[in-house]
Amino acid sequence: MTRSNPDKRHLRIGLILNPIAGIGGSVALKGSDGVLAAARARGGESKVAARVGVCLQKILQSGSRVEWLTMPGEMGADLLQDALHSFQQNSLQQNQQQTPCQNPSRFLGIVGEIQQGATTAEDTRRGCMLLEERGVDLLLFAGGDGTARDLVDVHSSIPAFLGIPCGVKMHSGVFATTPSTAAEIVIKLARDETLSVVAREVRDINEEACREGVMRTRFYGELPVPDELRYVQHTKMAGREDEALAIEEIAASIIDDIEPGILYLMGSGSTVAAIMASMQLDNTLLGVDAVCDYKLVASDVTEQQLWELLSDARPARILVSVIGGQGYIFGRGNQQFSPRIIRRVGRSNIIVIATRTKLAALNAMPLLVDTGDESLDTALAGLHSIRTGYEDAVLYRVSQGALE
Repeated sequence: MTRSNPDKRHLRIGLILNPIAGIGGSVALKGSDGVLAAARARGGESKVAARVGVCLQKILQSGSRVEWLTMPGEMGADLLQDALHSFQQNSLQQNQQQTPCQNPSRFLGIVGEIQQGATTAEDTRRGCMLLEERGVDLLLFAGGDGTARDLVDVHSSIPAFLGIPCGVKMHSGVFATTPSTAAEIVIKLARDETLSVVAREVRDINEEACREGVMRTRFYGELPVPDELRYVQHTKMAGREDEALAIEEIAASIIDDIEPGILYLMGSGSTVAAIMASMQLDNTLLGVDAVCDYKLVASDVTEQQLWELLSDARPARILVSVIGGQGYIFGRGNQQFSPRIIRRVGRSNIIVIATRTKLAALNAMPLLVDTGDESLDTALAGLHSIRTGYEDAVLYRVSQGALE
């Protein structure tokens, strides 16, 4: 991304948050659109503030020359102003002379208005247009595919967009791999490193196909994104029909290896669905099911229900598949597997499945984890055995975010 910037002015960033993004993930509602009340009733909590906070803290600590514009309240101003204030206070405490920080961020102001209560897609679209009028260089947004779709509807001249991943399952290619890598891209831009801008797809789930038990995405448009391939996730690819035999072999291998008395927590996706179908068990395509001794113990469970199932210290395994084209195993579409659930089950009891075709399509890109807990992501990184067929496995690297 090259900007005409002879006076080395600050990078001007517009910040938009969807404060309810992903609220339905851990409570098995697959997202936030239209289910806010139900998600809250089940105890769902948004992780947007925590995830955006990681990104903002890293940008501020870098001393990058950034000007910030944002929307009111929970759509940006509350979190951004708190982060700027906390950073300034910490800087003053660390500097006894109380001299200003070098190249500090500047807060330029708030655009637009929002209604009291739940924010809407129209708020996002209006905010994008107002930030465009203020001449932002980059629109940094927090949400999921639905938020990206809202931006596609109205953007015209903003040079670049970058998503902080906060939704349930993000199929679009406009999101950084983690909040930390979103910060890395911003820091590069603020330091005038030249990054190309490429058009990346915005996709979302085809709800009609989903109701028929088929997970298929629909193309909605494109957004310009900084071309830093180590840090920006790929667009999710659907499975190919020629992988059917390999999936059958994976299913047969997993079923033959099921141990008595072990609780198997079956993740989302069509590959896991094939295993459930082979056991003649009902499956939640976009959810998590619990199986023990070839019987369905619980269907479409929430994070809290998983925790309760594990509370009696029974041995358990987590079975997850690789998202085609992106490589994620945790943090996209399976937020029910929270950090405490993953730690309780243990790294050695995580079974990852994928066809060799799906792994080859990653072009040596590592598998990714984005649990929201950086220490856990670090612990999960490294070489893992990936089940690719009947009594067949490959060693493949797992990374905590950067595609390198």
